[in-house]
Amino acid sequence: MNLESDTPKNQKLINKALDYAEVGVTITDPTLEDNPIVYVNNGFLKMTGYSEEELIGKNCRLLQGQGTDKESVRKIREAIDNRNSIKTQLLNYRKDGTEFWNELTIEPLWMEEEGKLYFVGLQKDVTEDINRQKQLSEFTDEMYKLSTPIVPVRDGLSILPIIGTLTEVRFENLISTVSTYITDAKDDYFIIDLSGLVEVDSFVADAIFKLNNLINLTGTELIVTGIKPNLAMAMAQLHVEFKSLKTYMNVKSALKQIK
Repeated sequence: MNLESDTPKNQKLINKALDYAEVGVTITDPTLEDNPIVYVNNGFLKMTGYSEEELIGKNCRLLQGQGTDKESVRKIREAIDNRNSIKTQLLNYRKDGTEFWNELTIEPLWMEEEGKLYFVGLQKDVTEDINRQKQLSEFTDEMYKLSTPIVPVRDGLSILPIIGTLTEVRFENLISTVSTYITDAKDDYFIIDLSGLVEVDSFVADAIFKLNNLINLTGTELIVTGIKPNLAMAMAQLHVEFKSLKTYMNVKSALKQIK
């Protein structure tokens, strides 16, 4: 189906421009059974691997597969039923079965001359963007793991040196890592060394006490080392007391006391 315009020359120009577009363009007719495709551009054909003959008269769901999120599909169906716009990302499948991430935008289009509603779909292959985001996320997770280097010293005893700055995000990762580790290791003692901590504030103080409560619940005893004079003074200014914690000046002193 060609797009309507004032003159055949303009119509040809519009169709050619759409075919040069790097995104896929589809038009569906909801007045027909199953809201079938009535127009596709070359961008959509290249993206999906289908021919125009294979697509015209079919519903766009033929791109869906096992990995397509059902909740996203439900929202698309709901938007179409309510004649609303929607933008989402879907895992779709080409004709050869390969996966691609489709950034889909659907807009209702009212044609006054026909007194008829169509839906225009814009599809953009964002697979590379999604893969980069996934790689970045995996890299970030790995960095957080490296920032939580739990060292098993001997049976029943492990040490976690905290180096640098303890941010909220890092603390959340630390809590998760320590909780999993202690549950599996079943250590008697867990030493947290603060000698490499760059600065201390109320958040850091609160975080240490939360760690203490978490670790004690598992039956493991928390020992805090590396509280330097400047760190102790900063803690005093924050009105934080470490009396409820077992503390030592350094790891060496702690190890001497643990039998």
